[in-house]
Order: sequence, then C-alpha cells, then structure tokens
Amino acid sequence: MPTALALSPHLDDAAFSCGGTLAQLANRGWRVVMVTLLTASVPNPTGFALACQRDKGLGPEVDYMALRRDEDRAAAAALGLHPPVHVALAEAPHRGYASAPDLFDETRPDDPLAEALAPVLARLMTEAAPDLLLAPQGVGGHVDHVQVVRALTIVAPACPILWWRDFPYTVRDPDPKEPFRETFADLPVVSVRLSTEEAAAKHAACAAYASQIGFQFGGPIGLAERLSAEDSREHFRLSGPMPDGLALA
Repeated sequence: MPTALALSPHLDDAAFSCGGTLAQLANRGWRVVMVTLLTASVPNPTGFALACQRDKGLGPEVDYMALRRDEDRAAAAALGLHPPVHVALAEAPHRGYASAPDLFDETRPDDPLAEALAPVLARLMTEAAPDLLLAPQGVGGHVDHVQVVRALTIVAPACPILWWRDFPYTVRDPDPKEPFRETFADLPVVSVRLSTEEAAAKHAACAAYASQIGFQFGGPIGLAERLSAEDSREHFRLSGPMPDGLALA
C-alpha cells in the first residue's frame, strides 16, 4: 500500500489546500497520513496571541489549540483519513510575531523554526516512509508556511512532492505574495480533478474548522462560494515523477 504524507503548517492548511486530493488518494487505496506541525498549546496567552483567539470570541481561559486539534480530527474523519498527527511546535504568534502584518512580513532573524522543523520532518519521513509528500508552496507569504518550505529544503526528501498552492491565500489577492516563485517556476503544474464525492468531503472537512471559517471566508456561505469557484480542482507543482492513481484535470 503506497503512503502519502501531508505536511500542514497549521490546523487547517492541508484540508483547505489539498483535502480533496487526500480524500482521492485514500479512496484509491493509499495510506494517507495528515500531519500538522504547529499545534502546541501555550498556557496563559497574552498580547497578539491572545488577540488571535479573542477576535474569534474565545477568552483566555479557552485552550485555543486544543479546540483546533479537535477540529482537525473531525476534518480528517470527513476526508476518510485516520486521526491526524499533531506536532507540538508553536505558531508564529507564540514565537515573537506581534501583529497580523508581521505574519506576512520577513521571518524574524531570531526565529529558529526551520532549523527546529528539519529533524522533525526527517523523523516523520523515516517513520512513514512516504511514496509521496504533499506540502505548501508558501503562497501568501505567511511566515509559518515559509519556514516549512525552508525546512523541507534542508531535509531534501527523495520522494516526489506535490507542492500545493496555499488556499485561501491564492484567492485573496489577484497577485498573491510568492516568496518561492522562482524556486517552483520550473516545476510542472499538476491539477487534480475531484469527484462530486471528493469535493463534498473537502467541503465538510473545511467546515469542520468552525473557529476559522468566519475569519478565513466570512462564514459558511463564503466558504461554499470560495470552494465552488475552485471548480472541483486542486493545483500543485510537482517535484519528481508523477504518482499513480490521481485524476488529473
């Protein structure tokens, strides 16, 4: 049984960007392991970290990341996957990034995330022995996504990689920030066509992240509209040979 390993920076990125492809792989007999890398609970949040949950109606007494880990489990189930793996590293608001603009600016010189992630990714790949990786391109320029791409560059996996276009950052701006544009420019574009059932599974998985839907899409109606506009397609750049078993658009 071939194995696909999806490496998600946050508790929603893989489902938002390639959930339909993950469902398709699982439907076609692949073992699919969805890993979220930045899921650590931080007690007594303050400053911008606290503001990130207050603006979603969650007070300081709520373990925001525990809530989001539960959402991630529900999303994986909606996609027909086994329970996801959660790595307890901290998101950017807990690493010194102090405002929303900071999240999309240059990475802080004192941010060690890429170096900390590299051995974690190496261990995950040793354990899973994947035949295929799925990972972000860093479209939108979120510092956490950027650091994941850098960590993968350090590790240099030997297996093929489908680098997803980070949704919904891809549709927020007609020309979104792409810090790795030149890195991916020469890689072939791959578009995966989703069946009606796979598109529905992706919608259900995205909706499972209830704490994020208002912030990311303006609510359930906005989510449905954004997904409909994608026309049951997910888009990637491919490193290495094309894996078998995907319905290409």
